[in-house]
Order: sequence, then structure tokens, then C-alpha cells
Amino acid sequence: MALPSNGSRRQFLKATATALAVPYIIPRSVFGANEQIVTGHVGVGLQGVANLKAFLKLAQPAALCDVDSEHLTEALKLVPTKAGQKACDGYGDYRRVLDRKDIDAVVVTTPDHWHAPVTIHACEAGKDVYCEKPLTLTVAEGRKVVEAARKNSRIVQTGSQQRSEYKGMFRLACELVRSGKIGKLQEVQVGVPITNFRGTPVADSSPPSNLDYDFWLGPAPKKPYNERHVHYNFRFFWDYSGGQMTNWGAHHIDIAQWAMGMDNSGPVAVEGTATFDSEHRYEVTKTCRLNYTYENGVRLIMGQEQPDVPQGVTFIGSEGRIFVDRSKLNSDPKEIVTTELGEKDVHLYKSPGHHQNFLDCMKSRELPICDVEIGHRTATVCHLGNIALRLGRRLRWDPSAEQIVGDAEANTWLDRPRRSPYTL
Repeated sequence: MALPSNGSRRQFLKATATALAVPYIIPRSVFGANEQIVTGHVGVGLQGVANLKAFLKLAQPAALCDVDSEHLTEALKLVPTKAGQKACDGYGDYRRVLDRKDIDAVVVTTPDHWHAPVTIHACEAGKDVYCEKPLTLTVAEGRKVVEAARKNSRIVQTGSQQRSEYKGMFRLACELVRSGKIGKLQEVQVGVPITNFRGTPVADSSPPSNLDYDFWLGPAPKKPYNERHVHYNFRFFWDYSGGQMTNWGAHHIDIAQWAMGMDNSGPVAVEGTATFDSEHRYEVTKTCRLNYTYENGVRLIMGQEQPDVPQGVTFIGSEGRIFVDRSKLNSDPKEIVTTELGEKDVHLYKSPGHHQNFLDCMKSRELPICDVEIGHRTATVCHLGNIALRLGRRLRWDPSAEQIVGDAEANTWLDRPRRSPYTL
């Protein structure tokens, strides 16, 4: 189906805004043992292709969507047409995917500023959702996404795959920490890489014909097109993302929260310092160091390019330490990681694979390993860090009320204005 013109798009947005506010599409609530789940994919760029390939092995992708027609064309080539099966359809507007009554789940792999709107609309349309991390662009969006999932009884998996993948090393590290194998937990260190901005700055220009740039911007402020601000580089500009804090930080802080037993909570204070690119090629931090304090006294140190904070997650306890990243798990003393966990030790949620876990939970209706509330809480830690760095002061946080304590200005940073008509 062709996209509406700019004039008719405004009419289309008004016409669909009310329709998307109610659960008007109900997917199959009971799946047969051999029945494949049908997926629709919104965003099929780099990580979108990775998610598509994963679901091609486990489900039946029936619709792909991307505002870049070149991305869409290349992704469609990846979906084989099986005998007796309808060919995969391509769209430039995600609402066309939500209109499909045959689609059970929506996979959201857009830039971060689109995560919340697409996920909320998908939940309201009766779809279960697999949404990439970070779950949202702002703290306030996260609570709205959780509410939409709960109100519409939807399964929402956040794409923090370290909980499920990498030979279970991250899960084991968390189990060892939770079981007291390093003694009393005192500090967690999270290391993330320097900003890997791609290319050199270029002047603003007209958007290419293959990109629907206005729709790419969506709820973000209206700005001239710049080829260094879109696609992979979107994550380095505040209007669309939060830098390595919400990129790699969302992965490793998620593991830190898991090990601390803070999946439904968060820190009570945060402060830190940062450096920024002297050439102004991008807006987010170049390097930073954050100190989070939890109510139980545990400190979380988040370091971007800090020599004493290795990339990955380090747990420091009164009787030892554990380090884990995607390639290794080790400890000091080294015997800790070979400890056999007993029946009375903590055994955490074991997933058969992040995408498979999502599909399994669609059938069982049990919460997935990285449920929407967990994704929201992890993203909140990331967002609070960025707010503290941008304001340049210590923040006190109430994880129950989800408010910054005693700082009215800082609380205004928990959400951002959205360009009309792309409101939540």
C-alpha cells in the first residue's frame, strides 16, 4: 500500500489516532503445538535485520516496515516464500502492520525515540511486543509503556538479550552474587565504550528520496536533515537517544540490577562528571563517570572510558569479585565461578534464548525474562544518569514515586515534548 502524501498524511494521522486508542485487534489467544506465531517487524536496519534473522528461525515474519525504502527492500530479500505461504509484505508506515489481523507480535527495532509510541500502539492493537533496548527515550514514557502492556494484557519483552544468551554467563554471575558467593555485595562497576560516531561532520542537506525523513523524525523536534544524524548515528543525539549510556549501559546496567535484586526498583541517588566532543560532532557524552547509590548501601559505578572500570560488569563483595562480559566469566578467588550452586542457593529465570523466550511466553502468558517493567527500570537508571550529567548536579531519586526529590527543574527532564501529531 502506498504511503499517503504529506497533505493526506495529516488527515490519516487524525483518522487513526482515535482508532489506535482502543484494543481493536485481538490476536490468537491460544496457539496450537505446531502453529507458528506470525510477526511484523518495525525497523529493519542493522539490529532490525539481526532480530528478523532470529525470528525467521522461530516464527513466521509476514510484514516488514521501515521509513527507509532501501532498508525495506534489502530486508524483504531475506524472507523466503514457502510453498502455500503468502509472501512477506513491506510497508513504510508501522500502522499498516498493526492493521493486520493475522499478525500476533510486533518486533520494534526503530531508533529509541520511536520505541514508546510504536510499542504502546501495538499493545493497544492487541499485539504482543518484542522491543529493543533501551525501552524508551524518557522515564515518563517507560511508565506509560508498562501501563499499556498491563492494561491490554500484552506480553512485552525488552531486547536485553544478555539475560538469555552468551552461554548463561551473565545469569550465573548474578546467581553467584545473589547467593552470597562473593560475600556481602558492596560495589558494582559497569564499563561502556567511548562514543563510536561514524564518519566526519557534513552540512545539512535535503533528505534522500528513499527516506521518509519527516516520519523518521516523528515525535522528535523538526530539524533539517543531516546524513550523520540518522541510522546508526541517531544514538549520539539527545533528540533520538542517550549515547553509550542507553546503548551499552542499558545492557550492563540491566545485569547489575538483576544481580542486585532491583528489577522493580532502582537507585536513590546519582551524581557524576562527563566530557563532551570538542568538535561538536555529536551531542552525547564522550566519556563519563557516574556514582549511583542504592538504599542498601551498594554503589554502582558507571564508567565510559574510565581506566579503572573494565568494559563489562564487575561485582565486588566482602569476600571476592566476579567479572563478566560477552566473552568471559572469571572471579577472584578463581574458585568462585566454579562453585556448584545448591538447592538453597538463588536460581534465576533460565531462558532458552531471548527470542524463543518471548514466543514461549506469548503461548503461556507468563512474563518473559526481561519483562516491560524490568526494561523500564533499567532504562530509568540510564536516563537518570544522563540527566545528572547534563544538569551537572547530584540527584536524589524516589524509585517508588518515580520522581526526583526536591528538584523541580530536574523533574521536568523526566519527559520531553513531542511534535504534533505524534503524541502518546
